[in-house]
Amino acid sequence: MSALGGERAAVQNPILQYVQEIGWGYVKPDEAIRLRGGERGFIFREVFIDRIQELNPGFMDNLMAEDLINNIERIPPGIEGNQIAWEYIRGLRSVYVPYERRERNVKFIDYENIDRNVFQVTDEFKFTNGSDTIRPDIVFLINGVPVIIVETKAAHKKDAMEEAWSQLMRYHREGAELMTVLQVYSLTHLIKFYYGATWNFSPKFLFTWKTKNWNLKELITSFFSREQIVRLVLDYILFVREDDELKKAVFRPHQIRGVEKIVERAKSTKKRGLIWHTQGSGKTYTMIVAAKKLIENPIFENPTVIMVVDRNELEAQLFNNLAAVGFENVKIVSSKRELKETLKGDRRGLVVTMIHKFDKMPPNINTRSNIFVLIDEAHRTTGGDLGNYMMGALPNATYIGFTGTPIDRTSKGKGTFVIFGRDDPPHGYLDKYSIAESIEDGTTVPLHYALAPNDLLVNREILEKEFLDMVEGEGMSDVEELNRVLEKAVNLKNELKNEERMMKIAKYVAEHYRRYVEPMGYKAFFVAVDREACAIYKELLDKYFDPKETAVVFSPNYNDPEELKKYHLSEEKEKQIRKDFRIPDKNPKILIVTQKLLTGFDAPILYCMYLDKPMRDHVLLQTIARVNRPYDDEEGRKKTCGFILDFVGIFGNLKKALSFDSTDIEGVVKDIETLKDSFKKEMKQGEQYITIIRGKSRDLAVEAVLKHFMDEDKRQEFYEFFNNISTMYEVLSPDPFLRPYINDVETLAQTYRILKEAYEPTIMVDKEFTRKTAELVRKNTASGQIKGGLDIYEINGNTIKKLQESNATDTEKVFNLIVSIEKTVKDKMKGEPYLISIGEKAERIAQMYRDGQKYTEETLEALKDIIEDINRAREEKEEKNLPTEAFTIYWVLRKNQISEPEKKANFMKDVLENFPHWKSSERQWRAVKKAVYKTLLKPGVGLDEPTKSVAKEIIKIMGELRNGLS
Repeated sequence: MSALGGERAAVQNPILQYVQEIGWGYVKPDEAIRLRGGERGFIFREVFIDRIQELNPGFMDNLMAEDLINNIERIPPGIEGNQIAWEYIRGLRSVYVPYERRERNVKFIDYENIDRNVFQVTDEFKFTNGSDTIRPDIVFLINGVPVIIVETKAAHKKDAMEEAWSQLMRYHREGAELMTVLQVYSLTHLIKFYYGATWNFSPKFLFTWKTKNWNLKELITSFFSREQIVRLVLDYILFVREDDELKKAVFRPHQIRGVEKIVERAKSTKKRGLIWHTQGSGKTYTMIVAAKKLIENPIFENPTVIMVVDRNELEAQLFNNLAAVGFENVKIVSSKRELKETLKGDRRGLVVTMIHKFDKMPPNINTRSNIFVLIDEAHRTTGGDLGNYMMGALPNATYIGFTGTPIDRTSKGKGTFVIFGRDDPPHGYLDKYSIAESIEDGTTVPLHYALAPNDLLVNREILEKEFLDMVEGEGMSDVEELNRVLEKAVNLKNELKNEERMMKIAKYVAEHYRRYVEPMGYKAFFVAVDREACAIYKELLDKYFDPKETAVVFSPNYNDPEELKKYHLSEEKEKQIRKDFRIPDKNPKILIVTQKLLTGFDAPILYCMYLDKPMRDHVLLQTIARVNRPYDDEEGRKKTCGFILDFVGIFGNLKKALSFDSTDIEGVVKDIETLKDSFKKEMKQGEQYITIIRGKSRDLAVEAVLKHFMDEDKRQEFYEFFNNISTMYEVLSPDPFLRPYINDVETLAQTYRILKEAYEPTIMVDKEFTRKTAELVRKNTASGQIKGGLDIYEINGNTIKKLQESNATDTEKVFNLIVSIEKTVKDKMKGEPYLISIGEKAERIAQMYRDGQKYTEETLEALKDIIEDINRAREEKEEKNLPTEAFTIYWVLRKNQISEPEKKANFMKDVLENFPHWKSSERQWRAVKKAVYKTLLKPGVGLDEPTKSVAKEIIKIMGELRNGLS
């Protein structure tokens, strides 16, 4: 029902203008439909046939090109089909050439010579599959194939990005055939530009494109640079299988930047580089695509790329199935001997191994310079003899280290700097994506911690003496190293495994999880000091949980006693546990671990970590990063932070526990007490909102709120304030600290609900509440200071009578009617399309009232007239006995005082019967539009401007009917 507002003029048209300036050819919508062969097609056939023959000379002919179009347009819709489409676009799919009797790969895009490709852009891209119709705002095509879709929204529209996102998700449902070929989507509303991978349905994978200056032109011209788009589509899309599920990723700006810096370093005379991309920012994918780019680049003359990963990664499905992400020549090395033979045999392509396979490797085993070694978790894999053996064996190789944690201040940290950072003084990083940056971008969420009650913490002196003050523990880089240190900490370990303490902790964890974590819909890790402690805690937690709600995951040992053997898992069972843990409302809810899953395991639903294992430095950062992954549920609620509950006392002295430069770990984890302080300050500011209704009856309170927030800037300021409060409340509740604030939080929530219902009636308010705020509102609606929301009336013959009997103030009545009319039009317009024009009139009245251009009494009377209009239209519909579309035309003519409306509507009834496919056929639709103008022609006069406006109104409503009232 809403008009587009300035969407097209303010956003869509400038985008089209800017991209034409950088080499994209604009195609008008009608011409685009011709090139596609109608609204069911989506490839520009003539362009594709011409380019595909030009790019594949010698074997591609017209018939083969036609067959290719048919093959692509028949790809089964869905993510599996999307991968097939991408493989075609990337030139990885072949066709059979009959006269050569062999398969030949087909080049869709010329990567090297950009100007050999045809870059086109079109708008209002109407596509139908016969049952549903979608109309994306802008579509970008390369060589006739659509690759990117853009949804635009005007900046003044509130919740514009959420609306655009919902629209894109609808396109996946209703236009899946088109979306199967499209590879990337983007959303913009002037202020920011977002992009993401099609068939990835989580808003957390919606990324911000960054430029130096935040203006639309710079954002658009940098993102849609022809070279950038070709690289994005061909190089920076990745399809991977995780636990048998196909997933798709498109690279974020820092990943693209990191890969391109690695390739440039490989071309240079410098032989070292260190990439610090913080935990959770997609470092593994960056590594894989960098390897791919190095192997495929002809300048490196068929190189060898060695990926050095840890055991957990090597066991992961991704590294054992690299062929699935486009590697043709992969060698997974399983022994020292095999690695030696592989290097000596001068193998080319990709080699995946672990650092300990280099033990005792002879020097100079391969002296080629086109060997590139990519080392994951470089801070821990290259220290000591193993790193020396590797670099001695491959003396002329280029070494790129990857780390998820910054360089530490210890001697080991200096070692990492010397090995990898020497070519990039003064800071030592070839590329850096810090913790603070990732939080700002939404790549990761901030972390909060709390110390457990004192009686559950271990003795501070023992912790300091046997752990934090141990020189050998400084710069600790892996869990195995940590375990060795803890084996010597006899007193500390005994205290951690004290039976009475463990029983108390199990009870505390059970109560904490039930009260704080479970109501949010999230899951937890319990990190125990060793495998035996895992088994004990499982038994203890089972007293408070259904045994299915918790699971132990650790590495089995052959000679384990029975109490540990009972928790041994088969590979298949562990895989199922990992998979189920990621799924909401599925068991297990708590995983009990000590080493396994503390690196390389991503479960965004993981919110809380119960830490009962001493840790520090890299190990601590890597471990707590398990809870920093963004997550959003199907109801639209987002995880705003991760939480660590410390039963050891590590966070009591973070300076000792994290020996990094303060700028590198700024904001990595904050005490929950600081959140309480922030909440107190915010609630003090919130007093200004509470006083608006203080001392007023519930109905007068609603009126006070509606009047106070007439100004849009005031509303936006309040929305921002409330969202901040609600987020903090979600984390803190049900802490006793909140008791003095409960009533005020509930009042603020009801105020928020009323304002959203009144001023943004299309938004589903309940989805905007955090779970705990929603529960608070649900419990207290009847008794709160302000009632729960606006009254919604069913629009019928009794509506005005009910309104007059209501005790609501006139202001409240106005908003009640606005919301009621809006809901009626939205719910009923499919069967009663004549409501569209009535609804638009109501919306204009509502907007004038919100903008202060109409008084309350005047608006109330106008809205009563609208109700009379709706009732009158329904009565006349029964009387006239016209089909729905014809009656809609009659109603528009009648309300605009066009002569003989019934006669003209009957004429159009015959036209629509003569063109029964006007909703799907472009040719018949043109005939119907012509007939609308014809029936309004005045003999010898033509169409005056008012009559033209009526014709446009009719065509607009019928156009919405064609588009399924989208």
